[in-house]
Amino acid sequence: MSDLVALTGEPLALDLLNTRPAAGDLLATAHDLRAWLELQAERFPEARDLAAAELGAADLAAVHAVRDRTARALDHARHGRRPHADDLDALNQAQRAAPAVAELAWDGAAVTTTRRRTGPPGARLAAWLAEAAAELLADPAVTRIRQCEADDCVLLFLPAHPRRRWCSAARCGNRVRVARHYQRHKPA
Repeated sequence: MSDLVALTGEPLALDLLNTRPAAGDLLATAHDLRAWLELQAERFPEARDLAAAELGAADLAAVHAVRDRTARALDHARHGRRPHADDLDALNQAQRAAPAVAELAWDGAAVTTTRRRTGPPGARLAAWLAEAAAELLADPAVTRIRQCEADDCVLLFLPAHPRRRWCSAARCGNRVRVARHYQRHKPA
């Protein structure tokens, strides 16, 4: 990844969209993708396994396709408009390319289930991300998603508090506050 650190902690689909800030692409290479997956390892079931896999240009292209389709569909859905059918179809197709299976196991006391996907690493990754996009698009909270109010920021977030204005208080919030302070105190 570049000098910018990926914004994480939003729903997985928003974290994916936020890998494309105003300048650059935080998923420009397969190495960048592996680094992002490591950041997501605690929240995303197969992230660590997929980060360790041999990911190449085709896998990166599959992730970019999911990200692009999600961005277009979300732009419509969060404004209460119908997403384009081809974007929804592409996200559905990405999920179908690596079907999820609920694997059963015995942990010594009870039967447990773990969702796993079959197929090559890139298809599995695209399917997990398309599924996260589907969950976000179908969530009624989708209309509450906002874009950061900092002038040069395009990142999205789902505010836990209605007064939240920035993607990150430490990132954009501080820059905006410092700029306002400067404007108030600059010499005439």
